[in-house]
Amino acid sequence: MQQENHFRAASSLLGAALLSLSLVGNFGEENSDTTNKPGHSAHGAAFDEGPRQKAELMQGMPDLNFPISTRSPDAQRFFNQGVGQLHGFWYYEAERSFRQALKSDTNCVMAYWGLTMANVNNEKRAKEFIEAGVKRTNGIPRREFLYMDSLGKFYLKENKNQNDRHRDYIRSLEQIVEEFPEDIEAKAFLVFKIWENQGRQKIASHMAVDSLAKEVLVAKPMHPIHHARIHLWNNEADRRALDSAAKCGAGSPGIAHMWHMPGHTYSALHRYADGAWQQEASARVDHAYMMGNRVLPDEIHNYAHNNDWLVKNLSYLGRVRDALELAKNLVELPRHPKFNSFDPPKPSSEKDEDGEKNESEKKIEYPGKKGASSASYGRARLLELLVQWELWDELIELSATPYLEPTNIPVEQAKRARALGIAYFAKGDTRRAKAQIAEVNRALRAQRDLRHEAADKAEEKAKEQKKPDGDVAKAISDAIAAHARKVKQIEKILGELRVYNSLSGNEIDAAKTQIAELKEVPKEQQAQLWLKIGDNEQAEKLALEAMKGGTNQVHPLANYIDILARVGKDKEAREQFTVLTKVAAYSDLDLPILKRILSVAQRVALTSDWRVKPAPAKDLGPRPLLDSLGPLRWQPSRAVDWTLKRSDGRDLGLRPYQGRPVLMLFYLGHGCAQCIEQLNTFTPRIRDFDSAGISIVAVSTDSVEGLRKTLAKSSTANGFPFPVVSDESLATFKAYRAYDDFEEMPLHGAFLIDGNGLVRWQDVSFEPFKDVDFVLAEADRLLKLPVNGVLASVKPIDKRPLSPRAASQTNR
Repeated sequence: MQQENHFRAASSLLGAALLSLSLVGNFGEENSDTTNKPGHSAHGAAFDEGPRQKAELMQGMPDLNFPISTRSPDAQRFFNQGVGQLHGFWYYEAERSFRQALKSDTNCVMAYWGLTMANVNNEKRAKEFIEAGVKRTNGIPRREFLYMDSLGKFYLKENKNQNDRHRDYIRSLEQIVEEFPEDIEAKAFLVFKIWENQGRQKIASHMAVDSLAKEVLVAKPMHPIHHARIHLWNNEADRRALDSAAKCGAGSPGIAHMWHMPGHTYSALHRYADGAWQQEASARVDHAYMMGNRVLPDEIHNYAHNNDWLVKNLSYLGRVRDALELAKNLVELPRHPKFNSFDPPKPSSEKDEDGEKNESEKKIEYPGKKGASSASYGRARLLELLVQWELWDELIELSATPYLEPTNIPVEQAKRARALGIAYFAKGDTRRAKAQIAEVNRALRAQRDLRHEAADKAEEKAKEQKKPDGDVAKAISDAIAAHARKVKQIEKILGELRVYNSLSGNEIDAAKTQIAELKEVPKEQQAQLWLKIGDNEQAEKLALEAMKGGTNQVHPLANYIDILARVGKDKEAREQFTVLTKVAAYSDLDLPILKRILSVAQRVALTSDWRVKPAPAKDLGPRPLLDSLGPLRWQPSRAVDWTLKRSDGRDLGLRPYQGRPVLMLFYLGHGCAQCIEQLNTFTPRIRDFDSAGISIVAVSTDSVEGLRKTLAKSSTANGFPFPVVSDESLATFKAYRAYDDFEEMPLHGAFLIDGNGLVRWQDVSFEPFKDVDFVLAEADRLLKLPVNGVLASVKPIDKRPLSPRAASQTNR
């Protein structure tokens, strides 16, 4: 009776908010809207997305226990695994674990709580999951009811002020802690939520929150709450989290983000070598996981942020060659409209986690903030590194490759032109430098022309969402303001290049006037410009400010030494160089700025390698060998070989395509209307694929006989202009993971396999991928890029016609 009362109370509170989420099979009643839609989940729209392949019990997960009411040991084990993954912000795998728990026990109501928690970045899906879960709370234990009710109120209670909504969720967790004080997971999630909520309500006492975290650690010393403690003290008193920094990765070694987290602490304390080690460990664990499970890098929502931070830390250390290679690897990664489109980082006035102003938002990898992608971070870091470290020849060389290719995004094109303009001015090539100024002017005109288009799009989107007139007006205003910021950004780039142009013409007075406007240009760069103008005092002043603002960073210190030496302050330069010998312990020695101060080095150091290696820190905790965690760079997986039957019964395999890229389209039979539409969308573009040297083959769930029904639905009289083969057994679908293990059904898939048999791009979804232009553009980009960091390692694409024997095997 008590449980029924709990359910009635919840139903009364949430009833008006609950939508009619219809389910089938073990989850509920049949949803007629999803029938006859191959690839769609039978359990509702929320189940269409996310990982749909079965979970495995993984090595290196946190040691914790979150007991739930289930008779299935497997459901309990996968639920525990999912909770541990939640603590590590590994939401993609957490969702998979909770779905596996639900597969093991279809009555496991708490799995819906887990699925909701795993979608903190997607409120629409979170609502659908908790709606389905709340419907099933009748009769569940009080503790589990409180967990479900807390999320039900948070997501489903209408007309709630956002600050109140988050505060009430904290109170709901406090109620669980009060009624079930032995539940350390409730305490752990409460600590995290209090930290996460500080952007809305300031934490009055970090010590008080930390004392709650320490209660968890008394019971479980290696509990993943170390993650939350690091965040709690980050930029508040980072030294207080050093013990958690030493244990965070070791307690959850299979979760990449838990290796990343101590980097917050070490970077804030200017211990960049220790921070870089953590970020590299995280990258390697992610790479091993993604390559082993055929998951694209940016499907992990904090992957790009971690690797961006690693590049920055390497640069702080002067490990510029390593930083450049990793930035290039970010550019090399497959792109996808859903999670790695070229969406540049937004400028922010806030400081990032290591105290430096940066293009990323303060909490970029956390709930509700997806952040920028690998594509945008990689390009941004390449430009930044090459300009900061004065690697002009490499910059110019890369501008002719896909790494820094031109773009139709005006702001990004202006940034590229800025870097090239500075490079050409530095090399004395004023003609090409002025051409880049003209390019910035073109970008400025293009951005100004986009003003009305941006406003119209914002208005259209707001009206589609049926927002009130006031919200529509605000959307238009916000779009115009964002456009204005981009215009201002390009104008500042133009102003910066004008300073270089004036200096190249020896127009000193003009340069003095112009340089006063360069407020956002790095101070090291400003110092060098003032030195060229002849104002040694201002140059030294700015160089000193940059050095003080970049504690333990190689470039600001080396730049300050350079300025001191060039203004005749030899003693001060030598004193600072003594400091540099330790700061640059891991630095490359062939960098232009270090070569420029070589004369100072020779007066201070006894050997040509003047770097002084520090003793290892004693507060780091156990650290495995980095190579044991995984590869440093992400690389594509090898395609699974196959041999399948065509409509005439002849065999076709992957091997005839060796040396020539092939796009495999997995479709769900002749009865799938969307699939036939996909094949007919690619059909008229076959010449574009031929010109690109790419073949197409369609893999069907149909029998050989069913293939003839597919061919009859071609938009051309002669059938499809590419082979169509039968995978009736679904063995190839499963091998490529285009298969839903939870509902035991095939999924739509598209895979680009290069001439070396490597899967360079993929899409697996409940809907077929139909964006032909994207596939062609991405294939062109990827097939020009290396797979092992060296362009020469990639065999040239064979664009010649297939040999007669191969052609006979691939023609329909």
